[in-house]
Amino acid sequence: MLVDTNAILECYRVGAWRALSNGYNVETVEDCVIETQTGFQRRRPELQIDAAELRTSLKAVHAVDDAQRAVVAVRAPDIALDVGERSLWAHALTRSDAWVLCGPDKASMRFGVRLGLRGRLIALETLLAGAGHRPKEALKLAYTTKWLDKVLGELFLSEGLGRP
Repeated sequence: MLVDTNAILECYRVGAWRALSNGYNVETVEDCVIETQTGFQRRRPELQIDAAELRTSLKAVHAVDDAQRAVVAVRAPDIALDVGERSLWAHALTRSDAWVLCGPDKASMRFGVRLGLRGRLIALETLLAGAGHRPKEALKLAYTTKWLDKVLGELFLSEGLGRP
């Protein structure tokens, strides 16, 4: 299971990271780990993520090279992905296993829909439920299954994929 920076931050915000990382083989890319440290000093203590602890809790942190990122740029040059998302998709496209990607960014989701990978996108709420965890604090809307289904449907239609 691949997670972007936003999913990691939301897990920490609601106290669900341990449940997610113990319940699944969670992986990400180096750029997403780096992004979790951006603005570290301005975050409340409960939202500060220790990079070493994060790396230890992940099954893998993948390095991505410029050639892999170029594949993403060529596949959808009009979609503005941030660095972490671009690297996460670059890594995902090299995999041959049954991966899923958790991240609520609409540009990232548009990329997945356009490439026919809509079924690989999963809500954090779904993952936490599958791990048997119900956060005490509610997830933000963008991490819910209902929101993901709605946005994926909208993106599917806007990409012209819903027409005969």
